[in-house]
Amino acid sequence: MVILGDRYNFSKIELERLKKRFNNITHISYKHKGIKESIRIVEGIRRDTPITLIVLNTKVKLPHKFITYLSKLEPKGINYMTLEEFLEKHLNKCYLNFNSDSKSCLEDIHPYTPFQYCQKRFIDYFAVITLFPITLLAVIYSWYRVKKESPGSLFFTQKRVGLSEKEFTCIKLRSMHLDAEANGAQFAKKDDPRTFPWGKKIRDNKLDELIQLWNVFKGEMHFVGPRPERKIWTKEFEKSIPYYTQRHVVAPGITGLAQIKYQYGSGKLDAEQKLMYDLYYIKNWSLFLEIKIIWKTALFVLTKKREDLSNF
Repeated sequence: MVILGDRYNFSKIELERLKKRFNNITHISYKHKGIKESIRIVEGIRRDTPITLIVLNTKVKLPHKFITYLSKLEPKGINYMTLEEFLEKHLNKCYLNFNSDSKSCLEDIHPYTPFQYCQKRFIDYFAVITLFPITLLAVIYSWYRVKKESPGSLFFTQKRVGLSEKEFTCIKLRSMHLDAEANGAQFAKKDDPRTFPWGKKIRDNKLDELIQLWNVFKGEMHFVGPRPERKIWTKEFEKSIPYYTQRHVVAPGITGLAQIKYQYGSGKLDAEQKLMYDLYYIKNWSLFLEIKIIWKTALFVLTKKREDLSNF
């Protein structure tokens, strides 16, 4: 595979995932190169390494002559695709060009249809019933451990932003000390020092979020969907990340595509990356995608390994 241009900066994790599908990945910077030089470089790579795909990752529109050259390669088994097409097909992300006024990327971002909503609610209630015994055991044992390690309330409630940007009270098993935000609101992070021993364990295993099945039962959340954020963060992200509010066209979820694909978020850059996954999920929702996310969530809880792209 050849990545032509520097429009999108592929992360180390993304490149590692792509290497499981493409044996060789070569990057060519298109900046300050003419058509002839670019063609010469591609031809040089073809002689040394088998190529099956060229990703058009350029910031400028490619000249007609270069597109003609790429078209002539297709009968030889070398395809080309735009960055937007590539990210959706191979990385399950909806690319957002934050430097463009075009809204074409949002054309298929819409609320669930009535039939899709019925399917979602069926999955929600099935999850509530199936996971109720585990949730009950987690609550009972957590009461015992919390009493020993961090005396205080067992449950932690917090206002979160849900469907249509309406706030609701989200409930969790408390995993942090009571003074966790004595210095103001903070993002949660991996190995957060504000947790107590049992709190860290239930966070790592996502058991602290099982109690949110109550929010799912009430219809404030789905089992699968974008994670709900606090208003203090959504307001901040809305100022700097275009289209951020589009994730609120559907209700949030306990788990989701961004949760199995990406690590804990801790700022604007992480919020942008997670938004691309959330919008892909909304845009491409299907019952099959829903089941895959649930399956990958179960694997992550059991193995602690992020979703493997090659098996998604």
